[in-house]
Amino acid sequence: MANLLLALLPILLKLARSSRADKLQRLIHADTLRGVFELIFAVLNGAAWEGSPIDWADSKIRRFFTIMSGGIADHMGNLTLNRIKSNPCPKCEVPSDELESQAGHHRARDDAKYERYKHENPSLDCETHNAAHARDTNETHRVKRGQHVFLGLVRVSTPALLKPDMLHTIYLGLFKHMIDWIPGFLKKHAAEQAFDDTWKALPPYP
Repeated sequence: MANLLLALLPILLKLARSSRADKLQRLIHADTLRGVFELIFAVLNGAAWEGSPIDWADSKIRRFFTIMSGGIADHMGNLTLNRIKSNPCPKCEVPSDELESQAGHHRARDDAKYERYKHENPSLDCETHNAAHARDTNETHRVKRGQHVFLGLVRVSTPALLKPDMLHTIYLGLFKHMIDWIPGFLKKHAAEQAFDDTWKALPPYP
C-alpha cells in the first residue's frame, strides 16, 4: 500500500487528420490533463491552506499542512505537464544549445513571470511593444501558451518538484551506458573470460 491509484487519464477520441485538427487535439489533451490534475490537487490545496487534523498514537490530534513535495516523469512527460516546448530543461532557463555544457548557472523557471506576461498581453498577435516582449520571453524560455498542471499549488515551487526518474535515468540511461562501457573495460584488462565464467557459475533461479 505504498502507492495509491488516484486517477486514470482518459483516452480521447482522435480527430480527423489536419493541421487545424492536430492543434485542436493538442489543446483538448492539455485541457483534459489539467482538469484531471486540478481534481486531484483540489484536496491537497485545501489541506495546504487550512491543515488537516490527524490522530496520533499518543491520542493527541495534530494539524498537518500537506504539500506536494515531488513528481516523477520522463523528460517528455515533464515538458507536457509543465507546458514547455520540446528540448529545453523543465527546471531552469538554460538555452537548449547549452544543455550539455556545465558553464554557468541559470535561473529556475518562474511560472508567475510567464503567467504575468500572458495576462498583461491577452492577445500576443497584436504588434504592441509589450506583446512583442511577451512573445520573445515565451519563445526564449520555450513556454507554451496555457497553464501547466502544477500552477496554483500552495507553497510549492514547480522546478523543485522534479525528481530523478528511476526508470529512464537509472535503469535505462545508466544501464545502457554501463553495458557499452563494461565490454571495453573487460577487453582492456583481458578479463572477458573470467567475467563470463563468473556469470556461468551462478546457480539457476527456480
